[in-house]
Amino acid sequence: MSRKVFVAGVGMTSFTKPGAGPAYDVLGAEAARKALADAGVAYTQVQQVYAGYVYGDSTCGQKALYQVGMTGVPVFNVNNNCSTGSTALFLARQAVASGAADCVLALGFEQMRRGALGTNFDDRPSPFAAFDEATDALVGMPQLPLAIRYFAGAGASHMKKYGTPLKAFAKVRAKASRHAVNNPLAVLRTELSTEDVLNSQVLWPDVMTRLMACPPTCGGAAALLTSGEFAKAKGLRTDVYIAAQAMTTDRPDTFESGDMMDVVGFGMTREAARQVYEQAGVGPEEITVIELHDCFAQNELISYEALGLCGDGEAVKLIDDGDNTYGGRFVVNPSGGLLSKGHPLGATGLAQCYELTRQMRGTAEKTQVEGARVALQHNLGLGGACVVTLYQAA
Repeated sequence: MSRKVFVAGVGMTSFTKPGAGPAYDVLGAEAARKALADAGVAYTQVQQVYAGYVYGDSTCGQKALYQVGMTGVPVFNVNNNCSTGSTALFLARQAVASGAADCVLALGFEQMRRGALGTNFDDRPSPFAAFDEATDALVGMPQLPLAIRYFAGAGASHMKKYGTPLKAFAKVRAKASRHAVNNPLAVLRTELSTEDVLNSQVLWPDVMTRLMACPPTCGGAAALLTSGEFAKAKGLRTDVYIAAQAMTTDRPDTFESGDMMDVVGFGMTREAARQVYEQAGVGPEEITVIELHDCFAQNELISYEALGLCGDGEAVKLIDDGDNTYGGRFVVNPSGGLLSKGHPLGATGLAQCYELTRQMRGTAEKTQVEGARVALQHNLGLGGACVVTLYQAA
């Protein structure tokens, strides 16, 4: 049997540019302490910890957590590319739901370097070899960094299929900046216009400009999950719970469809969303607030369709109608998203949880979405894994 899992506490550090803030262990410890304090739980009561990060040596989780306490608790180090934080959340939720534990901490942190993402090991097969091969065939553009080839290529595919204008992606980026102005923890808080985005450095003519890509970021975030029995016994809050969650990985059509949208996870997202809606017994029309994986403006736009927020080819209309921001059908990335809040890979999924938990509580202050009762989280990592989570206010 599966038990209901509550989000008893959340914590998050300020996100910063590489070199502008503390090291990963300090970030991780700070996020963990904040989540514990928010829940009103001592670290000695935590029964398991899942610590997520991408760039670091083994047992970085222990390095961060030993500053919080040395209780002998099991610490599992998690790496699932950009979906690492939500993978830690998935495992923590699974532990509580299954009855294996009653109080579990999910922690994510990252200390990133400046510049484009790259691989650290060039003496062994790359986990991205098949993705690179598909991208070479479908995109070319070998002079560009891989992440840009992946996601700009997906945007180019959408443009070709549906006549999507470059301006639509620029509107997504400008919206993210407007939201981030109200988030004191975001790394970029300057409001941008659509024209600012269009006039920034061209990375791929007629397909992508520099401001359409998220910045490398450092930061930490955490969530404390508990069972209802534990929360009742300890007097903890039970006002937000995880109503449904799914993780998917790639299927053959990732490479066989001949579409860059599938190479970057469109199919994984669609399937994870389908599972979540089925588990929760709700549809996208019931959702009011969403934190989704906008590593590039192009990925936000195609994710609208993959998550069922609109039909295929209808994302531009959703944007033009203002249905992705305050006053519209959905508020997407009220935090500013990866594009403005920042994207410290291991922390991203848990920073999304932080924002949505506060939205469900009604305590999100300047980013608060009026009447928020059902929230959706989407976190994607190439290689690949996608985690979709649905939260409800009790």
